[in-house]
Amino acid sequence: MAHVLVTGGTGFLASHTIAQLLAAGHTVTTTVRSLARRSDVERMLGVAGAPRTDTVSYVEADLTADRGWDRAVAGADHLLHIASPFPGAGPKHEDEVIVPARDGTLRVLRAARDAGVRRTVLTSSFAAVGYGHGPTDRTFTEDDWTRTDGPGVSAYVKSKAVAERAAWDFVEGEGGGMELTVVNPVGIFGPVLGPDYSASIRVVHAMLTGGMRSAPPIWTNTVDVRDAADLHLRAMTAPGAAGQRYLALAGEPLSFHDIALALRERLGEVAAEAPTGTAPAWLLRLLAATVRPALRETVPQLGVVRRASNAKARKELDWSPRSNEDAVVATAESLVRLGLLSG
Repeated sequence: MAHVLVTGGTGFLASHTIAQLLAAGHTVTTTVRSLARRSDVERMLGVAGAPRTDTVSYVEADLTADRGWDRAVAGADHLLHIASPFPGAGPKHEDEVIVPARDGTLRVLRAARDAGVRRTVLTSSFAAVGYGHGPTDRTFTEDDWTRTDGPGVSAYVKSKAVAERAAWDFVEGEGGGMELTVVNPVGIFGPVLGPDYSASIRVVHAMLTGGMRSAPPIWTNTVDVRDAADLHLRAMTAPGAAGQRYLALAGEPLSFHDIALALRERLGEVAAEAPTGTAPAWLLRLLAATVRPALRETVPQLGVVRRASNAKARKELDWSPRSNEDAVVATAESLVRLGLLSG
């Protein structure tokens, strides 16, 4: 068994990953921006049913500063770098998002290299793969990269591509023999463990609480958080995974209408508030240009369907994800179970 550092322990994906590492018998250290959040991680691991939670070590470290990272990586065989800044709203300038994402990734990689970490698994995103190409019927694979100067590329999407490129360049030029593997998840759904969860979960939350009266004409790829975590563990241990990227997705894209339909069909009255119709794109564009500026970042995504393949992860890592519908329904069931629909 290995000693593994997981960054960003309070996060949705990170907490599930820690739970799976513990179940597999690994020793885990995780970083938190404040040690006051340790109890939050412990509660989430408890909800996940993780064993040996008292063996997890916690180190205070932030992606924007050097302090704490040398202590965090000390003795680690592997690093799962999952922590990443996610903007709550559109920044005034793209560098407000891009610079922290890139520099934070490089800061952690330098610390890992200096500590002799054997392999780093970096959580990137499909945002680094399939954006900026304009309308296309192509199926994206790990060989593709987002065109950062292409149409519809937000600051967040650009930050993911820039940060991942920087990671590959660093390991090639300054890595000192450290191996790098990258996992590129799509929208992450699945059972929440507490109030810290991915932005994708807010879609289901809004549907269940009546906050989305009509579904926008938006499509998303999905992956269950448990399967994304499992793929990280496989990428960490498989000898042939070094130097590879792996897309993490369940299958074909789902429209927001498909998500609402799955919730209604599988959950009945619990999903009575889920939308039954789809709003026209022209209306959303009008609202974004006039009274709802918060919608402006979604406008380039209206009607866009991006297909991708998970064949590489299935073939090389024997990965078998849950279905789109199972991931979406598990999300809703957990929100109900934990009483998170009122917030």
